[in-house]
Amino acid sequence: MNLAWILSILTKILDICFVWMAFYYILKNVKNNIKMVLIFKGVVLILIVKILSDLLNLYTVGVILEYAIEWGPLAIIVIFQPEIRSVLESLGRTQLLGRHKILTVDERERVVYEIMRSVEYLRKNRIGALIVIEREISLEEYIKNATKIYADLSDSLLETIFFPNSPLHDGGVIIQGDRITCAGTVFRTSMNPNISKRLGTRHRAALGIAEESDAIALVVSEETGRLSIACDGELHYNLDSDEFRMMLIEELKPKMEVFFEADENESEGEEE
Repeated sequence: MNLAWILSILTKILDICFVWMAFYYILKNVKNNIKMVLIFKGVVLILIVKILSDLLNLYTVGVILEYAIEWGPLAIIVIFQPEIRSVLESLGRTQLLGRHKILTVDERERVVYEIMRSVEYLRKNRIGALIVIEREISLEEYIKNATKIYADLSDSLLETIFFPNSPLHDGGVIIQGDRITCAGTVFRTSMNPNISKRLGTRHRAALGIAEESDAIALVVSEETGRLSIACDGELHYNLDSDEFRMMLIEELKPKMEVFFEADENESEGEEE
């Protein structure tokens, strides 16, 4: 065993780690993008049919599929250029050193307290609201075009922003850490065909930002006062206050804390 051998092993390990990281981030972003999921399913289906055609000696089908496999990647790049660009942008916006600010337990409790106070007020008074909380993927693309605020998070400030006569009422608010960064933000709406047609622009915008980033989007319906949360590419609609609060608390926890809790639960289960 010499230094060259050790360096060779470390290089191979590093090479494998980089490949797995690339696959992880690509699959993570594909999972949250409906059109990219459809592309992935189509590619898998073509490969399965190609394998079957080779096994069953289906010459004509095999030749057609060979042309499809040869020219398919170029066609996918041309046809689905916007979706591919969206995935690459999401990768580029990921902050390698984590979220804008890692909140302490006390800071998280205060954030949840202030948000819940404002949400209860907005719900009871049928005032629509869209509150987006940044996590690891930067939302700078939306922040730069919005009205900057940079103020401490408080229920009174949120209520003022979303007051019906406020010029910022129709847009969304972005929270970084425990501060309101901007208001009047316009998000791209989701193109998911499975979302109910009864849901309005706020819910579609919430799902849209949850599909292209890891942000938490909180929605108060102006028409019904119902509460919803969009995260990880899914919309959790019509939550009661307790469900809304508990889900918000869980989603605000740093990943390391979630992993530690999972390990503790597994240890307790083994002891029993």
